[in-house]
Amino acid sequence: MNPVSAAPLEVLRARTSEKWTEHPPDVLPMFVAEMDYPLAEPIRTALHAAVDRGDTGYVSSSNPVFGAFRGFASRRWAWDLEDASFLSTADVSMGIVEILRAVTKPGDRVVITEPVYAPFFDLVTEAGASVLAIPLAESTQTGTTQRRLDFDALESAFRDGARAFLLCNPHNPLGLVHTREDLEAVARLAAAYSVTVVSDEIHAPLTQPGSTFTPYLSVSDDARATGFAVHSASKAWNIAGLKCAVIVGQGEQSAEVMAALPIEVSWRTGQFGVLAGVAAYSEGEAWLDGVLASIAANIDLLDQLLAEHLPGVTWTRPNAGYLAWLDFRALGWGDDPADVILREARVALSAGVDFGEHGAGYARLNLACSPDLLTDAVTRIAQISRQN
Repeated sequence: MNPVSAAPLEVLRARTSEKWTEHPPDVLPMFVAEMDYPLAEPIRTALHAAVDRGDTGYVSSSNPVFGAFRGFASRRWAWDLEDASFLSTADVSMGIVEILRAVTKPGDRVVITEPVYAPFFDLVTEAGASVLAIPLAESTQTGTTQRRLDFDALESAFRDGARAFLLCNPHNPLGLVHTREDLEAVARLAAAYSVTVVSDEIHAPLTQPGSTFTPYLSVSDDARATGFAVHSASKAWNIAGLKCAVIVGQGEQSAEVMAALPIEVSWRTGQFGVLAGVAAYSEGEAWLDGVLASIAANIDLLDQLLAEHLPGVTWTRPNAGYLAWLDFRALGWGDDPADVILREARVALSAGVDFGEHGAGYARLNLACSPDLLTDAVTRIAQISRQN
């Protein structure tokens, strides 16, 4: 598969999105999860055609993104969605909030497993529930820290009355792809304690070759009875600004919950998001595979750059996504090394502390960029290390 090359820096700096406008031009932006690759041609074509015909109205009730996603899920993950219920909304975060709002009462506890995608904390409280954060379990093998779900802690939380579990699958910021066995265990616990599982699966299409993404709802009847999944083409095809996500349910209870949601949940979907999502899921797999090849090459490159320039920084190679979770604790840069790096190296990373208290001393780096940009970022950070 031919890798997809990042757009030239002068083209990227002309973009007006968050990644390229939040910081001054002397800063290398490696924080927010936007990719530097050109838009996939099928998406570009679909959007231009929509503009040409003035197709800028409301989303149709017979939303075509559902069929396109069903086909993609079948081809990519052998996930049979013929019996599924679908509902669209603006983005994965909104889908999470609306489902949590429907299945919890004010003050109910919702479990999240940190370090985890920073907005999870706010999404739970926006839904009127309260956050119960438990850390992922850690083990060290051949000098590398491995993480997985802590089932003793999950069962304790469920037994003590937590009403929902917001699962990150694959897990951001670690790029952790949960195994089928672990997801089956989650489903058994959820069924035993009547806990609703909401699985954020936005990074699923970005699972690296050699790893296997398992949709939560596909693992068992228990999962389908207790769970929801939320998907979007936004992360994998870099179209977050177009606003379309898909809520999926495969059980009778989930179908009832989705049917009872206010109609405005689906009306918030963006027409361009639907059209781009259809193009992505139906015609965008070749482009996606090229992007995955580019990300894999950058993962290898980052490994080499850290070993050469920042041997005190450790990490675990991600199996999904394009985000690197970097451990700076050995360098003594405090709880928020991203702040030090921004001030002294002019490289913007995501602060690890935003991902929960177990993110102290860490920072997240976006490696969906050109090899040259990645090299520049690491060598800039290394200069701080040498000066200190």
